[in-house]
Amino acid sequence: MSLRSRLRYASKVLPGAGWLGLRPAPRGPVHLMLALADHFEPAIDPTDGQKRAPRMEQEQRVQFWSREYPKMAERYRDHEGRPFVHTYFYPVEQYDKGLVELLAEFCHDGWGELEVHLHHGVPYPDTAENLHRLLTERRDQLAYRHRCLAVEEGSDQPRYAFVHGNFALANCAGGHFCGVDSEMKILAETGCYADFTFPAAPFHPAQIARINSLYECALPLEQTAPQRRGKDLQVGRKPEIFPLVVEGPLVFDFQRSLQSGRAALESASITRGRAMTLQRLSVWKRARIHVRGRPDWLFIKLHCHGMDPTQKEEMLGAPMRTFLQELVEGARERKETLHFVTAREMTNIILAACDGREGNPGDYRDYRFKRFSERQLSAGRESSAVDVRG
Repeated sequence: MSLRSRLRYASKVLPGAGWLGLRPAPRGPVHLMLALADHFEPAIDPTDGQKRAPRMEQEQRVQFWSREYPKMAERYRDHEGRPFVHTYFYPVEQYDKGLVELLAEFCHDGWGELEVHLHHGVPYPDTAENLHRLLTERRDQLAYRHRCLAVEEGSDQPRYAFVHGNFALANCAGGHFCGVDSEMKILAETGCYADFTFPAAPFHPAQIARINSLYECALPLEQTAPQRRGKDLQVGRKPEIFPLVVEGPLVFDFQRSLQSGRAALESASITRGRAMTLQRLSVWKRARIHVRGRPDWLFIKLHCHGMDPTQKEEMLGAPMRTFLQELVEGARERKETLHFVTAREMTNIILAACDGREGNPGDYRDYRFKRFSERQLSAGRESSAVDVRG
C-alpha cells in the first residue's frame, strides 16, 4: 500500500483507535459476549488468494477440524456451560454440497453455526442482479438443504448473518472486490439481519471511519457504503434498519507498540503469530463495544481464517488452549461473566439490550432469530424447497 493510502487509513481510524487505546479496560463487573467470525474457506491457498486447494485436501481439512476442534475446546465452558464456538462464514461462491454437509453436521452437534460469506467482484465488478440471485440461491440451499441459518417467528424467509470477502462491503473499497453499490439493500432484501465484516485489516482500503460500534446504517441502503454513517443502537429504541452493523475492536495497542518499536493497531484478527491472549483481551475490552445505556454488556467480535493451514497452531494448538484455560479460570477474579456466542446469538443479545432486557444476557441467545434447524417443516415442503432451490 502506498504512503498516501496509509495516511488516508490513519486519518480515518487513528483518532478514535488511539483515544481508546489510552483508556483503561473496564474493571467490571461486566458480561463479555465473545464471538469468533471464522472466514471458513476449505479451499484457501495461503500463498495465493486466487488459487484453490484440491477437492480432496479441502475435505481432509474439514474432517480434521471436525475431529480435532472438540478435543481442544470441550473442557472450557462459559457461564451457561457452553463451549467456545466459531461462527463458520462459508464462502458461498465456492459452495460444495459435500463440504457444507460435513460442516453443517458438525454445527448441529453443538460446535457452532454456519453463515454466509461472499467474495465477488474479482476480477470484474459484480452486478446487482447477479448478487441478488446468488445470495437467494445459496441462502435457500443452506437453510432448506442443510438446515442452517435462522428464521424469525411469523416469517418463512431464512435469515442470515454476513461477512464480505476482502472487506469491500457495498463497494467501499473504491470499486475493488465488489462492484455493487446497492449491496446493503440487496442484503436486506434477501434476509440479512447483521453484517460482521468490520474492522478491515490494518491499512485495508475498505476500512471506514466509523469504528468500535453497533449501529444501523444512516444513509440510504442503495448508496455506496451506507455503513459510513450510522445511528448507535441504544436501550429503549428498537432498530428499524437491517442489516445491523456489528463491528469488532479496532484499538491502538500502545503496549505492543512500545515492545515492537512501531505503531500497532489491534484489529481482533487471530492470525499466524497473533494468537488469542489475555493481554489482547484487555485491549479488546478497551473498545467498549456495547448498546448505549448498557455498558456492562460488552460485545467482542473476533475474526480468523480457521482453514488456513499456516494458522493451525493458533486455532487448535497450545496457544488457544492456554488462552481458554486462563480466560475461564480467571474470569471471577477479573469480574467477568463469560458468554461464548455465535453471530446469531450475539445479534439476539444486542436486540434484547435494545428492548431493555436485563439480567443474564445468556438468556437471550434465541431472543428473535431462531436456528432454522429447529423450525418445524412438513416433509413435503422441505422436499419441494430442496428440489426448487437445487
